[in-house]
Amino acid sequence: MVAIFAISIPVQAEWVGDARPLMGTEVSVLLWHDDPAVGEQLVDQVFAEVERINQLMSTYIEDSRISEINRLAAEEPVVAGDELFLIIRRSLDISVLTLGAFDITYDSVGQHYDFRKHQRPDAETIEAERQHIDYRLVDLNQAAGTVSFREKGVRINLGGIAKGYVVERGVDILRMHGIQNAIVTAGGDSRLLGDRRGQPWMVGIRDPRNEGQVAISVPLEDEAISTSGDYERYFEEGDVRYHHIIQPRTGAPASGVHSATVFGPDAVITDALSTSVFVMGVDQGLRLIATLPDYESIVIDAAGRIYYSDGLQQPEAQDFDSPITDE
Repeated sequence: MVAIFAISIPVQAEWVGDARPLMGTEVSVLLWHDDPAVGEQLVDQVFAEVERINQLMSTYIEDSRISEINRLAAEEPVVAGDELFLIIRRSLDISVLTLGAFDITYDSVGQHYDFRKHQRPDAETIEAERQHIDYRLVDLNQAAGTVSFREKGVRINLGGIAKGYVVERGVDILRMHGIQNAIVTAGGDSRLLGDRRGQPWMVGIRDPRNEGQVAISVPLEDEAISTSGDYERYFEEGDVRYHHIIQPRTGAPASGVHSATVFGPDAVITDALSTSVFVMGVDQGLRLIATLPDYESIVIDAAGRIYYSDGLQQPEAQDFDSPITDE
């Protein structure tokens, strides 16, 4: 008697992925799976999670929870929900760490910019609104899970940390389903899961003044990388470039740096730190990174000079075929 077993043979294993416009940028997912059909389902799950988070945290969506906070928190405490409360609390912790260089209340001024229409606030508006830029004006009640503002005019915006959270959540979903090799990217933020099937991921940092060109290519495995730059959302008037990274102290776009990139184990932190280093500038920014043993940084200043944090060495050669990370 011969026993015959029904054996399910998977189709050819391959990379599966997609890229879609979400959160005001392009979000992409690439993963390796033995069954491409299952891989495609996981890709869809990640995009569904991105949209869920966007509905919660986008200030452009009128009925999002963060929009509700911005409308009401100066008058009464607003229940944020566990997830949003945690991200706001982490944001305020990073504000303390960076001495206010990272500040989610920047939107008091930031709301007056429209980069597509080349609109910016005048000096009087900036002077009036920058008084509301101060993370210490945001109060959290841990027991009640509420957010309140100490004065009217305060607004919060998680644009400097939400995409890092999105890519971390995407990788969490893939990891829970047994994926070992993947990359999730949202604008200038990427989270790598494992390596690229035996080779490191080669992640390119964009040349800030040459679109499509790579300034530096970095081999990475199982790590997060975030880049903040003055070239994604901006317009120019004469010799002045108005971009989306606001210096909290002045209410004007930060200057002195073209891009700041941070590497580390958590994309939520790298996202916020890349903004912080950009605002702080080369010297102060790299001094901050030197105090954080799990994080490194590469900064390109306004003259195009490249600076590396102490734990990095300048590469001898560049791989200009790398995917580019920018914001």
